[in-house]
Amino acid sequence: MTAGISDAAHVVEPATAMGLLPARPRLLALGEPTHGEDDLLDMRNDLFRQLVEQERYRTIAIESDCMMGLIVDDYVTSGTGILVDVMERGFSHGFGASAANRELVLWMRAYNDGRPASEQLRFAGFDGPLEITGAASPRQALTALHGYLTAWVDADLLPCTAETLDRLLGADDRWTNPAAMMDPSQSVGQTPGAEQLRLLADDLVALLDAQTPHLIAASSREDWHRARLYGRTATGLLSYHFWMADTSPSRMARLLGLRASMMATNLLAIAERGPALVYAHNAHLQRDKSSMRLGDLPVEWWSAGAIVSAHLGAEYAFLATALGTIRHQGVDAPPPDTIEGLLYALPEERYIVDPLRLAPALANVTPAARVSPWFGYSPLDPAHVASTDGIVFVKDARRS
Repeated sequence: MTAGISDAAHVVEPATAMGLLPARPRLLALGEPTHGEDDLLDMRNDLFRQLVEQERYRTIAIESDCMMGLIVDDYVTSGTGILVDVMERGFSHGFGASAANRELVLWMRAYNDGRPASEQLRFAGFDGPLEITGAASPRQALTALHGYLTAWVDADLLPCTAETLDRLLGADDRWTNPAAMMDPSQSVGQTPGAEQLRLLADDLVALLDAQTPHLIAASSREDWHRARLYGRTATGLLSYHFWMADTSPSRMARLLGLRASMMATNLLAIAERGPALVYAHNAHLQRDKSSMRLGDLPVEWWSAGAIVSAHLGAEYAFLATALGTIRHQGVDAPPPDTIEGLLYALPEERYIVDPLRLAPALANVTPAARVSPWFGYSPLDPAHVASTDGIVFVKDARRS
């Protein structure tokens, strides 16, 4: 059994990853089964550096707030800002505290120094401005979009003034009230003002699209790309707030699906600009339908990876990462009858496994689903193995 699996294992490097794929992907998605482990992030950094040097990749996109990510991108491309501030304000989910993320930003800045814009590396967050307890105010994205259009489009084409937006938006803490996640009546998402903002946001995005030739010529393609991000984020947030106010049984499925859709539209926009490494939790990048239980209620939605894969086909590739141990979180050696247990028996510390070559080794074995004693780690689902392009296995995640 171990010998058969060993034949399917390869070194973690671009050449072996590309060798598993039918075509060179525009988006190479590398998943992680848990957040915050620098061993996994160091491996990601190594792979990105090699992709830059060997495959001419120019962008890395991570599971972080897309608006905050602009702060990091400005720093790595032009040196704007101070590193400590960039790490604090440029990442969501607490990811700015990671030493590995700091090293990534420093390396990208050093690489870009003195290079023309066409050869520079780019950084992107692709998550919406969303946290577990709620969503951001749409103010930043909506006013930035309006400001861009005001600068480059005739005033009589704009559907509203900046003052109208400010009046309808009101205080930001109305939007960010954490009580709204559990109590729809606390959400402002279906108030008359919010519904008017949704219509105005749609009109602003339609104007941005209609004026594309003029806007690219008058400003720059880069500024136009950024304005599109503002538009996607504004409409996505307003839709998310609308469904936070919903009281139907489908409320949570709608919210989870909307987050995945916001991620997917950001990834598709990133793919337009050239090949990119995408890094996020396995659950966001998988091709399979996602599911969870909220009390007795089962909730299902299509992940961002499933949506992007449907659009890009073979130009989307997904490598799922599996872990052996996270001993500092109480996750010890995996049971031998699980996928992780079979891979843990091999001597190497990290490697990529070809799922097609792994299948014969499992022909007479039905792997058990591993159960994690720690809520922060999601073991590999054996039913999802066939829909991955490769499994990256890391034997032990050491304390960061």
